[in-house]
Amino acid sequence: MQPLFKLSFVFLLLISLQLYAIDNNSHKEEIDFVVAKDGSGDYTSIQEAINGTKSFPYERITIFIKKGTYNEKVKIYQWNPMLTIIGESKEETIIEYNDYFDAVGLGRNSTFHTATLQIDANDCIVKNLTISNSAGPVGQAISLAITSNRVIVENCNINGNQDTVYVTGEGNKQYFKNCYIEGSTDFIFGQATAVFNNCTLHSKSDSYITAASTPKGIGFGLVFINCRLTAATNVGKVCLGRPWRVYAKTVFINCNMGQHILPQGWDDWDKPDSHQKTFYAEYNSTGLGKNITSRVSWSHQLTKEQYKIYTVKNILKTDQDDEWYLKP
Repeated sequence: MQPLFKLSFVFLLLISLQLYAIDNNSHKEEIDFVVAKDGSGDYTSIQEAINGTKSFPYERITIFIKKGTYNEKVKIYQWNPMLTIIGESKEETIIEYNDYFDAVGLGRNSTFHTATLQIDANDCIVKNLTISNSAGPVGQAISLAITSNRVIVENCNINGNQDTVYVTGEGNKQYFKNCYIEGSTDFIFGQATAVFNNCTLHSKSDSYITAASTPKGIGFGLVFINCRLTAATNVGKVCLGRPWRVYAKTVFINCNMGQHILPQGWDDWDKPDSHQKTFYAEYNSTGLGKNITSRVSWSHQLTKEQYKIYTVKNILKTDQDDEWYLKP
């Protein structure tokens, strides 16, 4: 190697290393706390890390969770807005607990105390995690409960049985993207406006996927866009939804439906007045479970004009921020 060429090579190498160091340091600055079970981070518990964050921060706080199974109930309190929780690996960073209705024993509303992860703060982001309620098929047992506004759940596995995902809060808006959600009965339920974009909904038993309780006068309820509806091999009688409350709104757009979806599509939960008050609809369903002509008479197939209002931006826009769901 000639001296001049060697000198140029060394100079370029030094610049590259410097640029790498700058980039690496900037990445580290984005992480405020690290959780690691082996003690190599700032905390060994996710809840401890949340408890250690500043209340009502002016800037976003990010907690990075290293691989491991964290057997704990986790709560993001109302005073912890703008909190981001990122797992190192969707498959290997697991939050797991096993509370269920009878074990909690707090009366008829025990379901709402069972969540493995509960988000009560606005403007939170959860990414690259598995969130699981490991109680098994023992009744109501929530994996993820969101009671707040402008919450993003991205690239997560959410595992459970009955009542896996609870999305709630009148007027609250929530966004699920590229997630896998499994359950048995009513495994996506609640009153919030929530968009599920490019998600897989996996039924583990013959039952119902959704149970919306959309309040009267709210424009959108549960909306599924470009989703895949799959099922366990022994499952063949599943309804798209039933109304937890009579003004329930649930819409499936451009979704691929497996043959486990019953031809009638929807159930009224023995609430005949829901025939006039619910809004259950589809647009461009595909797959063996689409059966458009066999759907119950009180459900809808959206027209092209109706379909135009079902953009993510139009559904999720808020007075504070029209594009909050695009945040990294």
